[in-house]
Amino acid sequence: MTERTVFQSISQRHVVNVAPGATVYTAACVMTRANCGSVLIIDATNTLLGIVTERDLMTRVLAKSLDPATTTVADIMTRNPQCVVPEIKVADAVLLMIERGYRHLPIVTEAKKILGVFSVRDAMPREVQAAEQLAEFNEQVNDALG
Repeated sequence: MTERTVFQSISQRHVVNVAPGATVYTAACVMTRANCGSVLIIDATNTLLGIVTERDLMTRVLAKSLDPATTTVADIMTRNPQCVVPEIKVADAVLLMIERGYRHLPIVTEAKKILGVFSVRDAMPREVQAAEQLAEFNEQVNDALG
C-alpha cells in the first residue's frame, strides 16, 4: 500500500481563512461553521500571514482575558507558520508535528498557492504510529550522539 500525501488526506478541501483585521470572535465563528480547529490568516494578495488554532484561542485570548470582539487575529496569530508541500507523506508531516509540537500545518505549493491545512486528525493511526516510532528512533540516535 502506498503512503498517502498530506493533500490526499485532508478532510477540508477549501481554505478556511480570514483577513488579518478580523476579530478573534469572527475567526472562532468561521472555525465553528467549518468544523475545523484552525483558520489561516490571509491578506488581500492571497499571501499566508499566519494561523490561529483552537489552542491559540485558549492560551492567547481566554487565558489572558482578552476581549474576542475587539482583539484581532493579527494580534494573536502565529506568524509565518511552518508549512508543508502537498507531496509530503503523512508520516513525515506527523513526525514534524511531534518534534515541533504542532497540531496543524498549512499546505502550500512551491508556487505559494495555499491548498488547505493538514491536521493530526487527518492522519490514520498507522501513520501516527510510524511517525512516533521514527521520532523515538531519532531521539535515541541524538542521545547516543550526545
